Amino acid sequence: MAKKAPRRTAQRILEAALDLFNRFGEPNVSTTLVAGELNISPGNLYYHYPAKDELINRLFENYEAELNELLHASDGVRDVEDAWFFMHSLFELIWRYRFLYRDLNDLLSKNRHLETQFQLVLQNKARAIRALLAGMSRSGHLDIDAPEVDPLAQSMVVVLTYWLSYEYVRNPREALEPGHAQSALLRGAHHTLHLLAPYLDAEQRRHLLTLSDAYAGEDQPTTV
Repeated sequence: MAKKAPRRTAQRILEAALDLFNRFGEPNVSTTLVAGELNISPGNLYYHYPAKDELINRLFENYEAELNELLHASDGVRDVEDAWFFMHSLFELIWRYRFLYRDLNDLLSKNRHLETQFQLVLQNKARAIRALLAGMSRSGHLDIDAPEVDPLAQSMVVVLTYWLSYEYVRNPREALEPGHAQSALLRGAHHTLHLLAPYLDAEQRRHLLTLSDAYAGEDQPTTV
């Protein structure tokens, strides 16, 4: 039993750090603040994570593991409804680790590990989107020429990666608060999938509009 206590404490530290980073932004949260949130000594925190970067890197590793598992689901996307579910799931995961995206450029400038690993994240996202496009093409729902696949996939990755930054610029005081999560995620999913619209058959374009209206309400555009 004694061996389990350090692991429990380490996990509690990660959970508290993630919550604080998401709420206030990573640059605004010190390890002392994390320790205070848990009512433990800074020394206790340093025992598990001797530097703030170790906390950040562990959280990123957790995010990356969840992301890679989710990206495999792109192989099963066959139509707009599948794509909608897949995209919304991606945005939900990004939201759970939103501090990475809120402070992405700052984090990359000072953390060499994240600088290299986030490039892999982008590559894996693009690979998953290409798999999504291939599946929809095989099902006859998407008509796209081969030279257009990679630019479309990259454009979708850009929206995925920077959507929360856009939301933050639109509404800095409230955009990243939990109460605004659902509308922000729905807008992100809609605008990412909207990039598919020119390549979809007529039935699938109508279905995309139906999904947007059903889930996103007045916050979403009304035409596709």
